Parts: sequence; C-alpha cells; structure tokens
Amino acid sequence: MRDLETGVAVVSVSDWRIVFENGRFFQWCPPNGDADGPLDSRLSNFRADRARDRIKSNRSYRQDFEVREGARSTFLEITMRAFEGGEEYAVVECRDMTAQKRAEFMLESYSEVSERNTRELQKEKDRVERLLLNIMPRSVYEEMKEYGTVTPQRYDNATILLLDFVDFTEMAISREPGELVAELNDIFSAFDRIVEMFGCERIKTMGDGYMCVAGLPESAPDHAADMARVALRLRRYLDRRNAAHTRTWNCRIGIATGPVIGSIVGIQKYVYDIFGPGVNLAARMECMSESMRITVSAETHNLLRDDFVMEERGTYPIKGFGETELFYLEAEKERTTIRRENRM
Repeated sequence: MRDLETGVAVVSVSDWRIVFENGRFFQWCPPNGDADGPLDSRLSNFRADRARDRIKSNRSYRQDFEVREGARSTFLEITMRAFEGGEEYAVVECRDMTAQKRAEFMLESYSEVSERNTRELQKEKDRVERLLLNIMPRSVYEEMKEYGTVTPQRYDNATILLLDFVDFTEMAISREPGELVAELNDIFSAFDRIVEMFGCERIKTMGDGYMCVAGLPESAPDHAADMARVALRLRRYLDRRNAAHTRTWNCRIGIATGPVIGSIVGIQKYVYDIFGPGVNLAARMECMSESMRITVSAETHNLLRDDFVMEERGTYPIKGFGETELFYLEAEKERTTIRRENRM
C-alpha cells in the first residue's frame, strides 16, 4: 500500500495528458483553470522534452519544485518513470520534501554560522596575538602559549637603552592633552620601527620614557653595537622631526651593558619586563645625560670604541655603582658603516 503522503498520477508521454491521479497529487499539483489540463501546465518549470527523452531511454526523471499557499511553502519532488509494459505512459510520484528541505536549510545555516564564528574566533585570536607581541618578545609569547607560563631568565650580556624627553612635565601642563599624546604616539611608533630594524626589543614605555634592549631573549654577539645604532637613529629621527615642526622634542638617552633578568610580571595585567644591574645602570646613564646626547657606561664603551666615535665625560659618582667613567656616543665610524651597508 502506498504512503498516503505520496501523490500518484499516470500520464501519457506523448501529450502529458493525465490519465489517473489520486487526491494528494491533485491537491499538490492542481489544474490552472482547465480541469483536464496536461501535466506540463500544472508543474512549474517542467522540462517536458528532457522528461520525455529520459523515459523513452528507460531512465527516470526527477524535479524539485515549490508550491506556495499564502505565506506557507511546500517543497515537492516528482519522480517519473515509464509505465511497466511500455513507453506510452509514465507513472508520476510526488513526495513532500518540506521536512528534509528545512533540515538541509538548518544544517546549511548552522554551517554558515559555524564558519562565521570560526572566522571571528580566528580574527580575535590574531588580534590577541598582535597585542601580546606588542608587550613581549615572540619567543616568550610562544613559551607562554605552549606552557601557560614563562620561566624567568637571566641574561649576562645585554645592552639596555632608556630615553626620556627634556621638559616633558612643562609640555604636559601647557599643551592640549590630545595633541600631546598624538605626537608622543607618532614618535614612539617611529622608535619601534627603528628598534625592530636592528633586531632589538622594545620593552615598555613609561609616560615619556622609552626602554629597549638588545641581546635577549635570543643572544646577539653585537648587542652593544646594535643598540648604539638604534640610539644614533633615534636622535637623528628627532633632529629631522624638529627641523620640520614648530614644536621640538629633545631627549636624553642612556645606555648600559650588564646582566638582567627577563620575565612576565603580573597575573591579570601582565607585561614582560626586565630588571637587574644592567637596567639600574642604564637608568643612571639616562639621568646623567644631557639634551640630545647619548651617555654610555664604561662597559658599553669598551664594546663600542673600535667601531664608534666616543667622547670622554670623566668620572662621576653613580649611586649603587661608585665612581664610574662615563662617555658620550657621537657617531658610527665611517669604515664600520661601509662594512655594514655592504653586508646588508
């Protein structure tokens, strides 16, 4: 016994005249005015020639179509095959596929939502990764991502640079805050590009202060020279900027070489930071420096004197370090510049 939800009809293949149809077929495929209208007038988009060719070659013909009753849609599938015993007549079966179509639509919608959520999740992961790489070196980020924590590391050979701006407090009081922060952001963004160009790491900014380091987390044999080149280009950038602007930004720069410890600091608002004798000495060098000058410690001077122009400043008492000889970094020697350019 056939399923009551199946519409059945017998049609003449030559002219598509309906010989027999049950009530369900009549309900789903009603005539358009003419009660004796042929099948091709009752099915929308019916491909009569293709259906006839397939039946005559003893193959079935299938077609999906939609029937609308007001706001409600019914999705139907017809299957047509030659009547047993000849090709003159064909049996047409019509089934309601609405539930299946809705399930397919829901599955497709779910797939689209899932793909969209996956894309959004990946975008968010990429954004978080960019933010984290702005506050810690990549190797530290990779360790944190893999293990969920970062082991503090001691670095015996690192060169640290600290920079701040002359009369920044007065600038902060006298200038409009938005304008001041915008200019400071432009300057620090340029500093970041210079630091990255020489393989160094920007550690942090502190108000108008800027800290970067060479020689960690990956060791670098030329860490002092790389940092010296960074310092000279930071100063050159400010010189050129000041020449093109009415408002000037003058800085003090201090550089020191020594041991430091690098680690993630904090739990909720964590940052990657360095501390130790090298950082303390660099901070003293910055305080002892003068406007648009680069002051370096004796240890750094010993690593740079063959390739850079240095100027003696004399010996000064430095808190925590005693009597310390200081030097100004002036420029890179020409022969070193040529060799480096050839290497690049």
